[in-house]
Amino acid sequence: MAEYERSRTMPAQPEQVFDQAADIGRLDAWMPDALHVRAGEPPAVTVHEDATGEDTSALLRTERDQMRVEWGTREQGGYAGWLQVAGIGSGASEVTVHLSFFEDSHDPGERAACEALDSSLRRLEEQVRIRVDNAAG
Repeated sequence: MAEYERSRTMPAQPEQVFDQAADIGRLDAWMPDALHVRAGEPPAVTVHEDATGEDTSALLRTERDQMRVEWGTREQGGYAGWLQVAGIGSGASEVTVHLSFFEDSHDPGERAACEALDSSLRRLEEQVRIRVDNAAG
């Protein structure tokens, strides 16, 4: 089993960050470019991976009271992950994303996984900034 985790500070209230991260209609805006999520019967979703052209059945759960999003594959149990938002004061938040790969065939390797997590957190921050700026302006 391999596990990877990254964190990033974002200049917004935790509720604003969580609302952006948990919006199933906007997941493509911050997730890795090659992954696309389509909603099914909650908590079921389908994840399409551009690289393989495959669709995978998955689950996506959001817990607003805990500021947490959890996901994972449904049938084969190859991977799971979570995103946690925590307020750190002064109108800022820390976002942590964690991935667990239970099968070697799903593990992209440390470098690729960490780059994907860093890129996703950067993209989420951009989306949060746009949303906060639009709400203020």
